[in-house]
Formats: sequence, C-alpha cells, structure tokens
Amino acid sequence: MKVKICGVTTPADARLAVDLGADFIGLNFYRPSPRWIDVDEAAHIRRRIGNRARTVGIFVDPTREELETIDRKVGLDYIQFSGDESPELVAGYSDRAIRVRRVGGAAAPAPVPEEDCWAVLLDRAHDRLYGGSGESWDYAAAADLVETPAGGGAPRRLFIAGGVRPGNVAEVAAAVPGAYAVDTCSGVESLPGRKDRTKLERLFANLRAGAAR
Repeated sequence: MKVKICGVTTPADARLAVDLGADFIGLNFYRPSPRWIDVDEAAHIRRRIGNRARTVGIFVDPTREELETIDRKVGLDYIQFSGDESPELVAGYSDRAIRVRRVGGAAAPAPVPEEDCWAVLLDRAHDRLYGGSGESWDYAAAADLVETPAGGGAPRRLFIAGGVRPGNVAEVAAAVPGAYAVDTCSGVESLPGRKDRTKLERLFANLRAGAAR
C-alpha cells in the first residue's frame, strides 16, 4: 500500500517523508488552510525531491487560470480536487486527477460516482475544514468501493484519509485491503504544517509491520 503525506510545507519535511518511504507529497494551495504553501516554495520542494516521490497539488474550487498557472510553475504530478469543482474541470485532468469524496461519522460512504479521474480519495466530512481534521471514520465501510468499474478495466484506485495516524495506520490498511494508498496529514504533525519525525517514523514502521503479519 502506498503512502501520501499531505500538507507538507518545507523542503526538510518533504525530504524526510520521502526518505522514510512516502510515495506522494501533498502541497496545499488552498489559501485559508494553515498548511497553505506559496507557489515558489512548492516549486522548490518539487525540485528537492526530484522523481523520488510524486507531488500532488491540493485545490479547493480553483479557477481554471489559477490551476493551470500553479500546475505549470510547480510541475505537479497529480491534481487533488477537494471542493465542489465541476466535472468538466476535473475531466480536463482525468489522467492525473484525484477526486475527494467525504463521508460522515460511522456512516457508510456514499456510492462513488463513475467519474473521469485517476483516483478517488475518501476523507472524513467536516463542517469547516477541507482535510487535516484528524477525525477518523468507519474505514471498513470503504472496502466495498474497491471494485472494478462497471465498464471493466482496472479496479478503482482509492486513497483512504481522515484520522490516519501511527497508532491506527496498520488497522486502516487491514480494513480496506484493496485500497491503493493511505493519506495522512495532521496525524504526523507537531504543529499544523510541521511534520514530526518520530510520528513519521512510527507511521511507516507500523504500516510495514502490519503488512508483514
């Protein structure tokens, strides 16, 4: 199972996450977020990690011009649509779009619509925040969503987010065995936007230990 470390704001945190095994580094371009990152700093991070991991730009209802400008300046690998973006905007990035769908409490996730995107990220619903809330949910309810699309082809890629932390990452992975990746943000932080080395080390160690069982 792959790992996405989201809300990275410094080159040092990005390199640490990649050194420990991160497959994806999330760069947040939603300005109200405490994890918002300047475009120039994001481009610096992109250069520092090179091809060792993939960069994911996190957006919430961007204009097409804003999205295109940031994508070009940073050289993003994937685009995460975390708001109420139109299907037309998402479809323009279909081969590298990660579409966020939110679930609430212990309720089962709503059916994920057949949308033209590279992957779907399931996160915990929150009345104010777009990610990074640290609130868990009934991850096992997502297991039924890991299925082959109606038209055939490869199974849907699912990223599992929301409350993923060192203490539960192995259980999350076990609850959704077909998931493509786990996604964590606040679960490995000392402060919003500042990753904690010990927590990151424990996250990867616990995930590997769980996979070895």
